[in-house]
Amino acid sequence: MKDAHTVAIYANADGLTVKAGNNGISQITLKGADLDFDKLFEINVERGRYITNDEIEGGRNVVIIGYEVAKALFPNDDSPMGKQVKIRNLKFNIVGVIKREGENFIGTPSNDYSVIIPYDAFRKLYQTGTGRWNELGSDIGLKGFESDIGLVELENEARGLMRVKRGLKPRMKDNFALNRPEAIANAISGVFDVLSIAGWIIGGFSMLVGGFGIANIMFVSVKERTSIIGLQKSLGAKNYFILFQFLFESIFLSLIGGLTGLFLVWLLTLAPFGSLQVILSVKNIVLGLGVSSVIGLIAGIVPAAMAARLDPVIAIRA
Repeated sequence: MKDAHTVAIYANADGLTVKAGNNGISQITLKGADLDFDKLFEINVERGRYITNDEIEGGRNVVIIGYEVAKALFPNDDSPMGKQVKIRNLKFNIVGVIKREGENFIGTPSNDYSVIIPYDAFRKLYQTGTGRWNELGSDIGLKGFESDIGLVELENEARGLMRVKRGLKPRMKDNFALNRPEAIANAISGVFDVLSIAGWIIGGFSMLVGGFGIANIMFVSVKERTSIIGLQKSLGAKNYFILFQFLFESIFLSLIGGLTGLFLVWLLTLAPFGSLQVILSVKNIVLGLGVSSVIGLIAGIVPAAMAARLDPVIAIRA
């Protein structure tokens, strides 16, 4: 391939039991991978190393185990490298341990409960391919350039090469599937759409309560400063001056709440979420401050209008 800088074949098998001595752990995902598998997926080896090219080509019985697998099989050993585990009655030497990932918020599988072996070693345990007698299918992962144009070119080249490999004529349909990252992105987008709607509903109630709170503060402020308003009017202050004075105060109170909320969100962006990156964008900052200003304006318009309409003589006597 010309448009791909990373190509890797891999296969998965779920529900396995991995043993080491008298210890065992079940429901483990076994992954058969080649050399560039860690360039396609995030494999953070904390202890030891990744599988070498010689081990890949020779299909040697070496394995990288997940954090929870290492914890279950070797509870009192911080360095299980060089020790053996048994997978489907075959012994594999441990060469690395994957860094702890924890649970994923969208429920995708974690490497904590996975073990990775060379692809040809995987084929000792399972028959792979597309034939009717094969137990499991295999996937080919491709990684091209970051741009959308490069991804389209990569997809077109892969489709053309696969059709040639399968011997498909021009009018025949593809007998293989090309899965782009959009499938995962759409699933994640759906989760965030639900979170966004729920956030606006909860935020709507918060803004309603906050708006009433600010309005109540402004009513009290007008009541307490009635004589001052009368004095200002007697000295020549116009109605719009009094109106803007209380409106600005109301908006300022609301902006303090908005800035506090943005500060809390900014603190959230500093928290580690693995490969998920939380960003406080300029658009969201402007949106937050804009909504806060509107709430302050709506909450303060009635108290400010009441203050602007006060009779100066009656106000001074208050």
